[in-house]
Amino acid sequence: MRRLCALVVLIAWVTAWVPVRADDAPDAAAAELQRAEAQFADGHYREALDGYTRALTLATPVQRPAARAGIVRASLRVADFPRALHEATQLAGETPTVPSALALEGDALWSSGQFDEAAARYEAALQLDDTLARGHHGRARTLAARGRLPEALQEVRSALRLTPEDLELHHTLGTIYERLRRYPDAVAAFAEYIRLLPDADHSENALWARAQVAFLRSFGDRQPYATTDGDDAVYTVGFRLVNDKVIVKARVNGGRPQDFVVDTGAELTVITRPTARRRHVDPVTYTLSAGVGDVGLRGLQLARIASLQVGGLTITDVPTVIKDPPLTGLPVGEKESLSPLALGYSMVIDYRLKRITFGKHLPSEPADYELPLWLNRLATVRGTVDGHQSASFVVDTGGQVVSISSATAATLQRDASVRRIPLRVFGSSGWDRDAFLMPSVQVAFDHLQLPTRPVVVLNLDSPSVLLGFQVGGIIGHHFLSRYRVAIDVEHGVLRLTDL
Repeated sequence: MRRLCALVVLIAWVTAWVPVRADDAPDAAAAELQRAEAQFADGHYREALDGYTRALTLATPVQRPAARAGIVRASLRVADFPRALHEATQLAGETPTVPSALALEGDALWSSGQFDEAAARYEAALQLDDTLARGHHGRARTLAARGRLPEALQEVRSALRLTPEDLELHHTLGTIYERLRRYPDAVAAFAEYIRLLPDADHSENALWARAQVAFLRSFGDRQPYATTDGDDAVYTVGFRLVNDKVIVKARVNGGRPQDFVVDTGAELTVITRPTARRRHVDPVTYTLSAGVGDVGLRGLQLARIASLQVGGLTITDVPTVIKDPPLTGLPVGEKESLSPLALGYSMVIDYRLKRITFGKHLPSEPADYELPLWLNRLATVRGTVDGHQSASFVVDTGGQVVSISSATAATLQRDASVRRIPLRVFGSSGWDRDAFLMPSVQVAFDHLQLPTRPVVVLNLDSPSVLLGFQVGGIIGHHFLSRYRVAIDVEHGVLRLTDL
């Protein structure tokens, strides 16, 4: 019955795009659209994408918007972000005053990492129709990514009052509750998202949500990330640099101090299997992880650290990933890592003094460069490549070099005869055997222009699929270590001060 109801809703949405007179006989395009909608409702997204594509080739001018809209929605579900953006741009151009078209273009822009432009489309859609649920959903995602979680919660609730059967809204609600540390509410939201999923939807995000429900439930009445200190507490720890990695000491469950890499490119604290066994950190369930490397999506264990001590901070009931099963065949073993951002703190890392300061509220400081910061599961800033190609770069203290994704590299107007220098690169998901060095690339972040240089090109498709947006590149140690770096989550800004 749920699947039938969803089909009725989707077909009703299409008829809003395609006026049909009673005396019109069904034509080939209408039949293709109807089949594609049924396939989409059943979770057969690739088949639906093919159907919408066929419908577009057959469509009349009044049918074309419905076909394009279907292509965008299906492309987003199969993580074909470039195609989603192309068709959404065409759709908005054909129907510039249709609010749902503008909101859908916002979704496509979001998936390409163009968060500012997406936010503008959502606001434009709401200006035309303030009862548009997808517009409120887009505004909620924007507010959450800028650290304004209570306001984001209000917006997604407004969207759900308008369309309670939209499964994506429940997923966004769950992520906001999780960031607010309201795990029982997050479980309820993710469970509703799972209930609304079509039976055939076995996507990475569906698998991730099912694991997340089991994991969050395991906390019971425990308060995650609990401390005895107030929100005004500020902590400072020293670090040392080892092979371009920032290393601090931390204690797991009261054990001896051990090395942790400070890795803002990770969503959770990470420990290895030996540490988990030695410190009695028991796995709860498996989840999907993704990083650089040919393994791509990787199953790892989720667990709870009873107590984590970093400098003067003691934090209890810390969600963590156990790197089990471990990767083999790498030149160095996997390491423990933590991120103050994942623990809920803003941070300042001073590479000259070799110390890190972190807290819920850090004072604003003058800086040579200020860049808008988007916390969309990972912290990102907007950059451009070769002066025109926009890309979202992950701020990754655990990375080493400035890199761009293979998807970004494919959009650059480069002579195919230019030599690509193969590289041996390994990351959290193994060897990236397709990595190469691209010469003479200009990367800029607003008015901060980097010298033209060779950059590493990495396959970031798997992380992009799991994150829900196209990762354009990574800025790591070689870039960040020239500055005093303030990652201010509270105010949504990255501050860089020359050393």
